[in-house]
Amino acid sequence: MKLPDPQSSSFSALISDIEKGLIKIPQFQRDFVWELTKSANLIDSIIKGYPIGTFIFWKTKERLRSVRNIGGVELPEPVAGDFVYFVLDGQQRLTSLFASLKGITIQRENGNEDDYSRMYVDLEAAEDEQIVILDVENRDEKSYIRLMDLLYGGLTLLASYPVKHHPKIDEYRKRIESYLFSIISLKEATLDVATEVFTRINVGGKPLTLFEIMVAKTFDADRNFDLSEKFQELIERLRPLNYETISDATVLQCISIFIKKDCTRKEILKLNKSEFIDTWEKGVSAIESAIEYFISYYRIPVSQLLPYNALIVPFAYFFYNNIDKPTGIKQKYLQDYFWRCALSGRFSSSVEAKLGQDVKRIDAILNDELPKYDWSIDISEESITNNGWFSAGRSYIKAILCIYAYQQPKSFNDGSLVNISNYWLKQANSKNYHHFFPKAYLAKQNEDYFYVNHIANITIVDDFLNKREIGAKSPASYMKKFIKQNDDIEATMKSHLINLEDFGVLDNDYDKFFEKRINAIHKELKKRIIHQDSDEQTEISLPSNEDTTE
Repeated sequence: MKLPDPQSSSFSALISDIEKGLIKIPQFQRDFVWELTKSANLIDSIIKGYPIGTFIFWKTKERLRSVRNIGGVELPEPVAGDFVYFVLDGQQRLTSLFASLKGITIQRENGNEDDYSRMYVDLEAAEDEQIVILDVENRDEKSYIRLMDLLYGGLTLLASYPVKHHPKIDEYRKRIESYLFSIISLKEATLDVATEVFTRINVGGKPLTLFEIMVAKTFDADRNFDLSEKFQELIERLRPLNYETISDATVLQCISIFIKKDCTRKEILKLNKSEFIDTWEKGVSAIESAIEYFISYYRIPVSQLLPYNALIVPFAYFFYNNIDKPTGIKQKYLQDYFWRCALSGRFSSSVEAKLGQDVKRIDAILNDELPKYDWSIDISEESITNNGWFSAGRSYIKAILCIYAYQQPKSFNDGSLVNISNYWLKQANSKNYHHFFPKAYLAKQNEDYFYVNHIANITIVDDFLNKREIGAKSPASYMKKFIKQNDDIEATMKSHLINLEDFGVLDNDYDKFFEKRINAIHKELKKRIIHQDSDEQTEISLPSNEDTTE
């Protein structure tokens, strides 16, 4: 990159470059928010010769997504291969300047309009008074002149003003036309450097996300590719599947893994635009196949139950390289991988690095080989007991909730399937998470709260059932009612990994219930894990405050 180049530009040159479409506002810039009064003050400063700050442009031949032209005016696109100047700093000032000097009407997001042609120069104001004004009500119409008329009015119009005002009209126009605007031009810089400069300048604002940068970088008008729009299209397709909470970061990681088998920020920023676009359609198809597999084979009905969003990446990589659903040994090895990640807190930190490592494991599975793992997994009943504190954001707890969801839990009262949706799974205090032995009931029995608020005591039920039918009643009390209502109550309770006869439910025996439910969870996990020599029957201590929300 060349060193920044300080320059100056006249009024006519700057306006001309804007009108030619050579100066653009990149997608990652915020909306134009300056009020008309602030814009008037800017022009007032120019007339008085005050400095208004430096504009920082990025001079490049790259074509980024540009959602707005200066002032929202439709301006021509520069010739392919020509340089364009993207505004990194000074968008509010530059838009104000252009709108004011061209008399543009700005349409605001809230529907309001600001008419910049209604900006006036007070011909009777002293130098130390406000010269550029907006309110001319009850004033002599020859005591002020529209800014547009000052700059572009013909001789006849200007001659119509009293002779005493002619020197000021001439002087103010010369001041604007001769004002030199300070510009620093960033030349031959990469997009990463340009956005870093933008971020540092806007220290008070929201830092750019990697996705915002990649939206700008991958935009291609000729190929009709707009990453922002493509991502939203994907989300809309996933919405009926209840997987609309997938993050833009996860999608970027997927595309990068497909292309480079790596997905660090550095590698994502280095992705070639053409290769990114070429990969997109097949990549999105692989992501959708991975999600459909989670739904159909693991019976994870909603994305909020996924222990980690990041799990989509290795599974999408599998389907990117193997379009058919896995069967036989591939199916078993993938399942083993999924539960090892979910139960071990695999992606609680250093996500990108671990995804890069796990590509090799997925490659092994693609070759019908059992991967080797450098972390052990403990699915013993003791480990489940010790790590079962219920917090809906923990990957370990989500994994066991996936076990519950796999059983397709049924409503206690009529055996209908419980509705599981992203909306109510976001919070641990959701009424759909039911403590089978209610907390209020167990509090009276002086049970240790750790064992009360435990995943072994959680069932997934319908909201109304929890609120109206159960409350703080003992299981023996509320289950007797459901036994009368539901002719197939045994099958219903088995869908919750509960056996009415053997679990001490009708005796209100919480210790027995807890022990039996832990055993049931253990048996389900054992079906899904392939034991390896590295696995030790030692406790895995997972942080109770781990939150996998992305």
